[in-house]
Amino acid sequence: MPVSLSPALEPFLDLLRCPTCRTALHPHHAALRCPAGHTFDIACHGYVSLLTGTRATSGDDAAMARARDRFLSTGRYAPIRQAVARLAAGAVPEQGTVLDVGCGTGYYLAGVLDQLPAARGLGLDTSVRALRSTARAHARAAAVTWGAQLTAGAQRVFRPFPLADGIADIVLDVFAPRSPSEFHRVLRPTGRLVVVRPTKRHLAELRGQVPAVVTIDPAKEQRLSKALTPFFETSSTEQIEYATPLTRTQALDLVGMTPSARHLNRADLAENGLLPDQVTVSVLATAYRPR
Repeated sequence: MPVSLSPALEPFLDLLRCPTCRTALHPHHAALRCPAGHTFDIACHGYVSLLTGTRATSGDDAAMARARDRFLSTGRYAPIRQAVARLAAGAVPEQGTVLDVGCGTGYYLAGVLDQLPAARGLGLDTSVRALRSTARAHARAAAVTWGAQLTAGAQRVFRPFPLADGIADIVLDVFAPRSPSEFHRVLRPTGRLVVVRPTKRHLAELRGQVPAVVTIDPAKEQRLSKALTPFFETSSTEQIEYATPLTRTQALDLVGMTPSARHLNRADLAENGLLPDQVTVSVLATAYRPR
């Protein structure tokens, strides 16, 4: 059910643009509307829907979003969250704006905002279910659904973000797809892009015991460098690697919050003894400067 604009959303109106005609959006009854008349609902859960055309079918479904919330609440990925906050904190002015693209449930965005008491944060994702959590992840955060991809022949490309140019001091991309040209467009010249991606050792025990878990492309770093180099240069990198124990429930949620969940049966996993009781967490977190 749509609702009227809440005070929590008001500070973010200057960031948003109509995804159809790229003009500013303003409150209109229980929605946001542009001068051309394109209208977008404000959901009762607190996020703004800037979807166009058919509803998005990608991103976390309800079960994946619940698994993600449960797993992240255990603190098993807290060192990653802390690294993201460290890399972000040095580049945000006192009243800066943090944009998290592919924000999921808002876990990393909230971690950054905890370290920046005057900053505001906006989460962007295709998953309605995940954004319900993002909208309440932090008092200074808001959430927007966005139809991420278009198909051009056989190629999948990103839609432009429904955002004005140069509005972000930090853009976060944590375990999410990347759109370097859009990251560059929405960042201020003094801003930073923070990208977190797995190394080949990440969750190796889980991938070794559960063959259907998504594999990690060995050429991932080369592809990332090729995509980002026209727009960004590296500022600093941290490697976060540690072993963490897992209960059976945590292991199930770890699988359940990934795309692999669509191909695996939770009950079967729980019964067949394949789940490890410890995994290696291994990621790289890099801050980039716009060129």
